[in-house]
Amino acid sequence: MKKLYILLFILSSFALQAQHKKTAFKSGEWLKFRIHYGFINASFATLQLKNQKIDGVPVYHVVGKGRTTGLARAFYKVDDRYESYFEKQTGKPRKFVRKINEGGYKKDVEIKFDYQKRNAELNDKKNKKKFNFTIQDDIQDLLSAFYHIRNNYNTSELVVGESIKLNMLYDDDGIFKFKLKYLGKEVLKTKYGKVECLKFRPYVQSGRVFKEKESLSLWVSNDLNKIPIRIKANLAVGSIKADLDGYNGLKNQFKIIMD
Repeated sequence: MKKLYILLFILSSFALQAQHKKTAFKSGEWLKFRIHYGFINASFATLQLKNQKIDGVPVYHVVGKGRTTGLARAFYKVDDRYESYFEKQTGKPRKFVRKINEGGYKKDVEIKFDYQKRNAELNDKKNKKKFNFTIQDDIQDLLSAFYHIRNNYNTSELVVGESIKLNMLYDDDGIFKFKLKYLGKEVLKTKYGKVECLKFRPYVQSGRVFKEKESLSLWVSNDLNKIPIRIKANLAVGSIKADLDGYNGLKNQFKIIMD
């Protein structure tokens, strides 16, 4: 649940922009996902984008929330909150927050990015520890990566079998290179109708959560919004699926295939 929820906000998330002159999102965008574990409606997750300023610099402030509901909450309580503040002009993250409680497993982390000093300071508030990492301008955090890629990759240049790579920092494990393989186009049936999607295979760490490195599949809408439509994962125990369940404030038209 933990790893999939994280990926929902990044991977689940890796939308690609087809035309450089048009942005894929705007302030006010809101996305909601319904997550199923087997036949159980396990939880909901949302992403909301707003305008804000940090040190006088205009930024987007995105808040991601997730929580278990109903029967699932009785067995496994999840209350997660992720936040990112990234520059409107460059897309570079300025601040990242991760505050989670997943079945008693807790994290309270804040990262501040200083590009003049080429430094990112990670403050682990729960354990009262601080870590410093040397960064370059291409670094992204867990949420800013989602929006960065939506605006900076051309879908017409995607080649089946090739991968997108991105440097990312979100925890005290340090900077890692995220890898996302493009698998082609596919039409999905959704609650809104049929949607043409771009399918991806995010590479994840096998072990406690995921069964294999290629256990996760991601579909994003093949339009100017590039929003996540579906995620499927084979876990070490069982399987999980997340579907787009609500949206508002999209920058561009959400394309539905009319029969």
